[in-house]
Amino acid sequence: MSVFGGEVPETVVCATDGLAARLDELQFDLGEGPRWEAARTRLPVLEPRIREVAHPLWPVFYTALMDTAVEALYVFPLTLGALDVGIVELYSTTPGVLDRTDRAKALVLANETAWNLLDRLLRVQESAASGETTSASSASPLSRREIHQATGMVLVQMNVTPTDALLVLRAHAFSHGTTVRSIAGDVVARRLQFSPKND
Repeated sequence: MSVFGGEVPETVVCATDGLAARLDELQFDLGEGPRWEAARTRLPVLEPRIREVAHPLWPVFYTALMDTAVEALYVFPLTLGALDVGIVELYSTTPGVLDRTDRAKALVLANETAWNLLDRLLRVQESAASGETTSASSASPLSRREIHQATGMVLVQMNVTPTDALLVLRAHAFSHGTTVRSIAGDVVARRLQFSPKND
């Protein structure tokens, strides 16, 4: 489950296991995948046999997916009226269609999750406004705080928009066969800079 959309930077809230976290990280790093489609359309993206058909909207993620045990993906946008709250992604290591009952249950759970996530976001904002620290959540291994910090540093170094700064981090990570999280660590530690070099 991820916060996804609106004014809040995209952040993982929880992952059930290592593979779920990997799927999230891949889509974040590559900037493509079914989560982006679900966020754009505000509709579920149901891929019961994801390996059997090429996906022109997310070809790089599809290729990366072949290195995992995932056979099916079900992505539900977490929306409340006009408000985009986040995304919840389910995967299966066996192919299979969600039947009408399973899909209805998933939609009810997605709605409940959207309300719970919104409540959590509002509590975090209240804590920040009152000066309380949120070190426990920012220290989570799922937190993207360092990536957001690195994005801000690249923004200043290159004088570009936040979107372009994140694209630079993604491109650098992709071209070096590593993760955005790893590149962000190098930027924050000042081992890597994107500012123009003076001759």
